[in-house]
Amino acid sequence: LRHGGVAPRARLAASSASSSSGDGGGCRAPDTSLFVPVPLKPDLGGPASEDVGAELTRPLDKGEVLKNLNKFYKRKEIQRLGAENGLDARLFHQVFISFRKYIMESSSVSADLHIILNDICCGAGKVCLPGHVDDLFPFFLRHAKQIFPMLDCMDDLRKISDLRLPPNWYPDARAIQRKIIFHAGPTNSGKTYHAIQRFLSAKSGIYCGPLKLLAHEIFQKSNNANVPCDLVTGEERVYAGEDARQAPHVACTIEMCSTNTPYEVAVIDEIQMIRDPARGWAWTRALLGLCAEEVHVCGEAAAIDLVTELMYTTGEEVEVRNYKRLTPLTVLDYALESLDNLRPGDCIVCFSKNDIYSVSRQIEARGLECAVIYGSLPPGTKLEQAKKFNDPDDPCKILVATDAIGMGLNLCIRRIIFNSIVKPTVNEKGEKEIDSITTSQALQIAGRAGRFGSSFKQGEVTTMHRDDLMQLKKILSEAVPPVKAAGLHPTPEQIEMFAYHLPDATLSNLIDIFVSLSQVDGMYFVCNIDDFKFLADMIQHIPLNLRSRYVFCTAPLNRKEPFVCTTLLKFARQFSRNEPVTFDWLCRHTKWPLAAPKNIKELVHLEAVHDVFDLYLWLSYRFMDMFPDAVLVRDVQKKLDDIIQVGVSNITKLIRASQSAAAPGTAEVVSEDFPLSRTKKDARVVSDRHGAASTEALSIAVEAAGLRRAKNLRPSRSGTRQEDLKSYGRGSLANRLLREGLLTQEMLRQLESEWQDQHRNGRYGVGSKRDDQHSSKETGKKRK
Repeated sequence: LRHGGVAPRARLAASSASSSSGDGGGCRAPDTSLFVPVPLKPDLGGPASEDVGAELTRPLDKGEVLKNLNKFYKRKEIQRLGAENGLDARLFHQVFISFRKYIMESSSVSADLHIILNDICCGAGKVCLPGHVDDLFPFFLRHAKQIFPMLDCMDDLRKISDLRLPPNWYPDARAIQRKIIFHAGPTNSGKTYHAIQRFLSAKSGIYCGPLKLLAHEIFQKSNNANVPCDLVTGEERVYAGEDARQAPHVACTIEMCSTNTPYEVAVIDEIQMIRDPARGWAWTRALLGLCAEEVHVCGEAAAIDLVTELMYTTGEEVEVRNYKRLTPLTVLDYALESLDNLRPGDCIVCFSKNDIYSVSRQIEARGLECAVIYGSLPPGTKLEQAKKFNDPDDPCKILVATDAIGMGLNLCIRRIIFNSIVKPTVNEKGEKEIDSITTSQALQIAGRAGRFGSSFKQGEVTTMHRDDLMQLKKILSEAVPPVKAAGLHPTPEQIEMFAYHLPDATLSNLIDIFVSLSQVDGMYFVCNIDDFKFLADMIQHIPLNLRSRYVFCTAPLNRKEPFVCTTLLKFARQFSRNEPVTFDWLCRHTKWPLAAPKNIKELVHLEAVHDVFDLYLWLSYRFMDMFPDAVLVRDVQKKLDDIIQVGVSNITKLIRASQSAAAPGTAEVVSEDFPLSRTKKDARVVSDRHGAASTEALSIAVEAAGLRRAKNLRPSRSGTRQEDLKSYGRGSLANRLLREGLLTQEMLRQLESEWQDQHRNGRYGVGSKRDDQHSSKETGKKRK
């Protein structure tokens, strides 16, 4: 599959011409609800102030002025003129309210406005030439542009936010003729291996991966092969040579790649992540901007068409190399059904921490050791757990993990067992959902079994529950949907230009207006900016220059971790005072040194402290003078990693300690990041406003042991749902949960009562989504 020559360039020229010609009238209307008015204080005058307008005419009768202003507002001709000048109904009303307030509360107005108002208010028999209310429009429009400055520069803002030709952002890459080679294949097909071989044989090269673990692996591989290679991540710079001189090869996380440095070979791993709602922009930037003679792209075949189209617009050649899986992967015809059926080399995949804790405790209760890997663990702890599981001499032969094993870890897994086939997610509207895993996710995880070169020559995959197995087979048999669009993100330079035109707008508001006005073609989308806006709003009250504020808002942290967010706020406050954040300050804030965790809550806190150290290191490479103690922080972070490893090794003891310390009748070990609140399958909604007991009871009952959620999520009649509920109370599953202490009789009775009440209220009926939401609100009110 090749594209090149004159045709793509002709198409690019035509595309440029059509895009340029469309700048004028084809623009979509801006979302004016995002426009925040600039406060304009009325002129209250003073002892020495002069009212020139009153001296030239006479003082205004505010009663007459008010009548005429209201008459002005109601004029259809004025509303039409407002619309022609960018004032829709919303803005027109806001401007009028402000305009009227300014005139009525000011002790004096400008002389020209005073004279016009006086002429309009002139009545019969008075010695003056009467005016018309329409004469106020120029003053009204002037006021509008004062409180909404974007109205005066809308054309400039549209040009700044025009994202229709991203290839033109990278002149260095456009100045050379690059060769694009797409290595397409499933997990464990050797596609990345072949790209890395070319990387190692080149005079210079860059590897761009989605994870620190992957970048670190290539860094070690390269240096072990006597190819000097540096490591660059958001938090770390490691040079191959002792003289700290830049090596010709570099392995980096994809956000950190340089688009200005020339290379012979570039490798972009996991290219399908170009569609990621939050991080896709980084893959787009690397694909379009890396200045390399050869760009080797690795990933799913589903991204071939999009990459080909993107390269078509740059006039560059694309060569596709297809790979097949190196070892067979079999979907078993039977589910595990019981942990008694576990074998060495098994990996149970869960999608919540509570399931991880529950399953690992049950495994240890059977006298087996297990390793544990989940996303929020530090990279060092993940590697240590992987090493423990892979070691043939270690008694640990079972792995319990989340989908964090899908990338970045080499694991000797014989069989993947899905504890559940539904996963908590956040949709494009920011709503929490649980839905069946996608084909891409299922293949990525299942493909970890039977890795080429491991002790298992073939892989197997199955489910924990029999009800899930047919659904898993269906998911795995479906084709992966093609990747349709690549992510984009506004650059700091674009935001700075926006701020030049809108100096009084907050950073969050600038971003909102930028996205509202942005124009993209069908091959691109603007990435989700909710995390950026969350941080921007959080530090808005702190005085920072725009560039520094932007950097703080791009910090990679999980906004669901209050301790980390609070720390960022304190970092920003120290920074604004020009006070360096020292190692001693950080130790006081985190209460370092810290002891080994005694329960799950303490383990979670240690993970948060590790993230705080990561945040410090990330900021230290952007503001070296203000975060000067990176070396000391990295040393204590390694010690903290060791402490967390001890905690994870004893995780079942921590779970027992947490449960024994918990209040009677509770079973949840740690709160979930994603409480069960919405399901796409049948639009069942559990409002966050419900009482804690009701939400917790439902969440525990469904989450605690991976209860056949896929079956419950599939569309079914309400009668069937009632039967499902009865099975909770009378079947062996409920008995097992009761025995394990994950449910109490009181919670079970409450759950059944709630389910029946909700069914009677139509909560789980086949009504519309709107009816479901209305029912959810009513139920919330009753419980309050």
